[in-house]
Amino acid sequence: MHNASLAFVRLHLFPKRCASIQKFNSIWKYHSRFFTSSTTEDEYLKKMRNIGIAAHIDSGKTTVTERLLFYTGKISEMHEVKGKDKVGATMDSMDLERQRGITIQSAATHVSWKGHPINIIDTPGHVDFTVEVERSLRVLDGAILVLCAVGGVQSQTFTVNRQIQRYRVPCIAFINKLDRLGSNPHRCLTNLRGKLGHHAAYLQIPIGLESDCAGLVDLIRRKAIYFEGSNGESIIEKDIPDNLKEVSEEKRKELIGCVSDVDDELAEIFLMDEEPTEDQINAAIRRATVARKFTPVLMGTALKNKGVQTLLDSVVKYLPNPSEVDNFALDNKRQNGDKKDRILMSSERTKENSAVGLAFKLEQSAFGQLTYMRMYQGCLEKGDTIFNIRTGRKARVPRLVRMHSNKMEDVDRVYAGDICALFGVDCASGDTFVKDKTLELSMESIHVPDPVVSMSLKVEGRDDAGKLSKALNRFTKEDPTFTTQWDQEARELIVSGMGELHLEVYAQRIASEYKLPVVLGKPTVAFRETFTDSIKFDYTHKRQSGGSGQFGRVIGYIEPLEQENYTKIEFRDDTKGTNLPRQYIPAVKKGMVEDASEVGPLIGAKIRGYRVVVQDGAHHLVDSSEVAFRLAGQGALKQAIESSNLVVLEPVMKVEITIPSEFEQNATASILKRKGDIYDTDNLGELATLIANVPLNDMFGYATELRSLTEGKGEYSMEYSHYAPCRPEVEEKLIKEYAEANEAKAPKKKSGKKK
Repeated sequence: MHNASLAFVRLHLFPKRCASIQKFNSIWKYHSRFFTSSTTEDEYLKKMRNIGIAAHIDSGKTTVTERLLFYTGKISEMHEVKGKDKVGATMDSMDLERQRGITIQSAATHVSWKGHPINIIDTPGHVDFTVEVERSLRVLDGAILVLCAVGGVQSQTFTVNRQIQRYRVPCIAFINKLDRLGSNPHRCLTNLRGKLGHHAAYLQIPIGLESDCAGLVDLIRRKAIYFEGSNGESIIEKDIPDNLKEVSEEKRKELIGCVSDVDDELAEIFLMDEEPTEDQINAAIRRATVARKFTPVLMGTALKNKGVQTLLDSVVKYLPNPSEVDNFALDNKRQNGDKKDRILMSSERTKENSAVGLAFKLEQSAFGQLTYMRMYQGCLEKGDTIFNIRTGRKARVPRLVRMHSNKMEDVDRVYAGDICALFGVDCASGDTFVKDKTLELSMESIHVPDPVVSMSLKVEGRDDAGKLSKALNRFTKEDPTFTTQWDQEARELIVSGMGELHLEVYAQRIASEYKLPVVLGKPTVAFRETFTDSIKFDYTHKRQSGGSGQFGRVIGYIEPLEQENYTKIEFRDDTKGTNLPRQYIPAVKKGMVEDASEVGPLIGAKIRGYRVVVQDGAHHLVDSSEVAFRLAGQGALKQAIESSNLVVLEPVMKVEITIPSEFEQNATASILKRKGDIYDTDNLGELATLIANVPLNDMFGYATELRSLTEGKGEYSMEYSHYAPCRPEVEEKLIKEYAEANEAKAPKKKSGKKK
């Protein structure tokens, strides 16, 4: 009997012996790989899958993962997300996750399905924890994009889709919650194609919707599938019901035609009017999915235990193994112009290749810092010495583990393609580790969005033991989107993050994990300042104070960037000749991009959204230096600021509001009152959805207002969209407040006559 089947039988038929069985399983060595001893590492690699589950909040990701764990025999019984039975879902291991009923941290596990080892990462759906999705998708080879059959493509679905595209991750779509009132898989497919741009088609259609959801039709195999038993564990295949035979054939032809558009082999069969075999269709779907040209669409209802086993079948059929995905490292030694050479990593599971791994997530545990790592090349063994490319420090690996939520399984070694965790390694998220210190390779980085909301944080009572400092050091290290700074003017600590919920969660964690109650103050918004037109600069920095002095001259212009780049600063070197020597260009860049741009003249906000173009300059053989040209750069930017008209920018959020239809008018009025721009509406029968762009500064307190307007039935989500110029009255108010604050802190002159 296969090991996965053995695990299922042991855990489900003998639940009372679960503890002893788990202890028995723990002694199985990692090299067994769920297979017979004859299985080679090459065969294991081809069967392996590294997948993530991502979606908009409340689409059912964690429920889907719970069912995946159950059907693969990893857990003996299923629990719900909200933790009504005081247990909660396996992957939501934090008490705070079970209290709130949401996923806050990504969690990793490993299962086996029909001889295929699968590493799974369950990710949060709320936009405030989007960095967890970023770093998970960075190290995965495939993804399941879960869509709610009622909500369809929602605001966070766009964000997740952008992340999937950014890291070029092949994916399959799973339309969940077919049992819910108002479920409409057809609208989900239309949105998947129209709004997200996926070349997608059904692989299944439902046998009934809402309370009548009885099963699924497998279009490729032309079979009706029913999930029977108390937990849907018994799969029964029957003939397709008569009322669905015609539509099944139509959707099957649509599927074959859709795949034929992106696969030449199937297209040839299709054009010759031949009937492709099941194997030919599956092979074509796999080729197109791995090449990211096609997205298979499956469906079911995880809560009612339907469709999850067929989802697992599709994961092993259509998503790639690690050898089918090209992963590159940047060679720090070799550089082609401004770009470093990209080196293709070898996915062979052998000790012959030098080990390369990426630390993608940090977590504090009872045993110290736990570092999650994806191996991209070679082999890493317990006791090995590894080198951090960023810091140059070496570290010994005292312990290697595989994760199952918050539980650990010790292993002796890991190979390319594995996801593991190490203890005792001090690093930051995104660091690359190698075994050969002569290799200066860095894996391509993880995208980290900038924080958009700031709040003051104060301790209630005394902090004699320095608990706050310990907590903040830990959390800022684990989460790069959570930052802190001391406001010297206001004499208070400022914490910044991706939203109010993000900061509230950390405040609660400080209180619960460190027994230190804290209070969050009024939120502040990350305003920016920018140029409105092009402006030339010609600045000379000259200082003489005996001996060698300082001299540097820079000439060029500054121009504003497009709205989508309002958070960036670009620098271009257009100099020719030797008036401004090449070695001083980085110093000029530091002065104009890093130093003088941190405090703007209008409200003291960072200056962003501009391009610096340096065209010429002058230097002195003795007096010129990097310091002189850095100061010249600072002076040039200040000169440009004085000659230009700047404006204040504010972050604009994409807000999606779902309310009962009878409250649509109230919700519309509330958004317009907050100066929002409603650009899309969707009526889902009993529910209505409004999508709008609203300035973040006008969104504080909206949760309370929406609950009041909709009798507690409305909900909303928001994510950062872009920066845009403030309304004139808002800008005037901000400038006035900044001027008054500066005036208040200025030292007062003493009055009276001198003696």
